[in-house]
Amino acid sequence: MVNKRGVSLVPVGAAILLLSLGIAFVASAGGNEQQLCDVGADYALGVEHYSEAIRLHTEVVRKYRDNALAHYHLGFAEGMMGNRTEEVREYRRAAALGLRNWDLFLNVGLAQLENGDLDAATHSLRRAALLGEDHPESHFNLALVCERRGLLADAEREMLASLQLNPGHLMRGTR
Repeated sequence: MVNKRGVSLVPVGAAILLLSLGIAFVASAGGNEQQLCDVGADYALGVEHYSEAIRLHTEVVRKYRDNALAHYHLGFAEGMMGNRTEEVREYRRAAALGLRNWDLFLNVGLAQLENGDLDAATHSLRRAALLGEDHPESHFNLALVCERRGLLADAEREMLASLQLNPGHLMRGTR
């Protein structure tokens, strides 16, 4: 999407989305202004400049150690750079500081899955499915982990939950 001048609006939209998520977190968690990330750090994350996002979010968490949202964003950027250990560590810090977003637990579960920790991935993805029961991706990924672990009844239940929420999910991937 571009504006009348031919400038892409995608990076701006991504930055606004990240900022609005931060504002929503403050409102829902009763936090203060320290729970807002730096706009520049979130912009770097939104436009996929992950090394810059890591640098800027690291500055935010140094200044505001209790900023759960900044730890979450830092973990996400670390994960996008392939730094799974740092990714999981930052996600755990965000959760320890009180962040309870379904997508936090989805992302930590996926990172744990990539690290081969099926027990931890199952726990995190169950939490994601409970917190985000209306998000098919939580159920879908939990179903995949359950299937790998041989928990076929659980896998079937979660896959059906995913398909009920989004019936076309599997068909789109096969076209």
